[in-house]
Amino acid sequence: MKIILTKIYNLSDHIQPPLGLGYLANSVRPKHDVVILDSIKENIKRDDFFSYLKDTSPDMVGFQVYTYDIPLLKEYLKIAKKANKITIVGGPHPSAAPHETMTLFQEDLDFGFAGEAEIGFPLLLERLESSNQGFSDIPGLIWKEGSNIIINSPSYNQNIDQFSVAWDLIRPDEYPEAQHGAFFERFPIAPIIATRGCPFLCTFCAAHFVVGRKVRKRSIENIFEEINFLYEKYHIREFHLVDDNFTLNKKFVKNFCKKLLESNLDISWATPNGVRLDTLDKECLEIMKESGLYLISVGIESGSDRVLKMTKKELTVKKILNGVSVIKESGIDIAGFFMFGYPGETIEEMKKTIELSLKLPLIRANYFTFLPLPGTEIFNDMKKNNELDKVDWGHFYFMNAVYSSNGITRKHLKKIQRQAFLKFYSRPGIIWKNLIKIKNYRHFKFLLKRFYHWIIMS
Repeated sequence: MKIILTKIYNLSDHIQPPLGLGYLANSVRPKHDVVILDSIKENIKRDDFFSYLKDTSPDMVGFQVYTYDIPLLKEYLKIAKKANKITIVGGPHPSAAPHETMTLFQEDLDFGFAGEAEIGFPLLLERLESSNQGFSDIPGLIWKEGSNIIINSPSYNQNIDQFSVAWDLIRPDEYPEAQHGAFFERFPIAPIIATRGCPFLCTFCAAHFVVGRKVRKRSIENIFEEINFLYEKYHIREFHLVDDNFTLNKKFVKNFCKKLLESNLDISWATPNGVRLDTLDKECLEIMKESGLYLISVGIESGSDRVLKMTKKELTVKKILNGVSVIKESGIDIAGFFMFGYPGETIEEMKKTIELSLKLPLIRANYFTFLPLPGTEIFNDMKKNNELDKVDWGHFYFMNAVYSSNGITRKHLKKIQRQAFLKFYSRPGIIWKNLIKIKNYRHFKFLLKRFYHWIIMS
């Protein structure tokens, strides 16, 4: 079969290789012809998609789906069906809301996957080619039997060394400099995943629906086979560890860093996806710094102990101050993630969050508005309380205020977010520290564009 795996065009300014599609492509490539279409990178919008399908003539079209893709997905599926293609979806949204996804699109959607699909996707293609319609044993498959929607239990394989990325289909060296974060040290850049899984119970996070609760690690040897390949083949000089819990196992982190030091590779690395403050210590940070780590991003979320307790983040303001201080002493730059608008949060608590962010020794701060991600504990609570009707699903991005509570309007919430950004980045010391990190005029234009999208336009 000829298969197109698609990343839908959207307004995201995080233009980075779609690792999930890369893993999926390699799982079926021994027997099938696969193409990965990154519509954001290639600037292929909805109206161009039909022409693309006509030119490429695939048998199946797959879509990587985040919640913010849902409004457009209906149109993309109709285009694929108009071209008479088998349609399939996967990714965070179908994993968290499998029944709702199939119900919403069942006229034009044939299949979906919840959770990891490297095992199930090849099985599905095998059954389709052999006309064997027995799908009940395919892990994670979402499918229809008559009018019934059936959701098979996902499977999270312990041996993740067996999975690999089809790097030749996503060419990391052809992606722009600023990918996952706005800044970088070296270029070209490639994201890699060393572990999968998240055992924590944060009420606003849906990561475990995709990768499971149990943390599974690749072997150090397997990780460095990939790093060396990317270094030699595509001349990658910076790696972004985009795991959800890369630093959870300190022994694993230290072994990774030791191997990196032994390799003598001329690279830098960062953790732009964020790590937990309570997984770091001085010894671990020292070897991370020595091996080339220059930036740690940490999820702080709030300056209110009450809000932190509500989110089940297992953090307090005191722990945050101590944890950030330890990182600062190691000489590694720190970026902090903060959240405004959690259900029940007050304006005074948001002000505390801004005050905390200004007090911490951060080089950068990202202030996101709360998103009620489907399947999360807080989403389910909001559903029970009939709060989901207040969500602006058509603009489901962190830069927008899609929901507000406690009598705060979305307009006011957006104003608070803008104030936070301006207060943090208007300080002379922060301006200078970030100005000297700008690499070239193209990088400068990207930062201006991001500022416009996040602060002015939204």
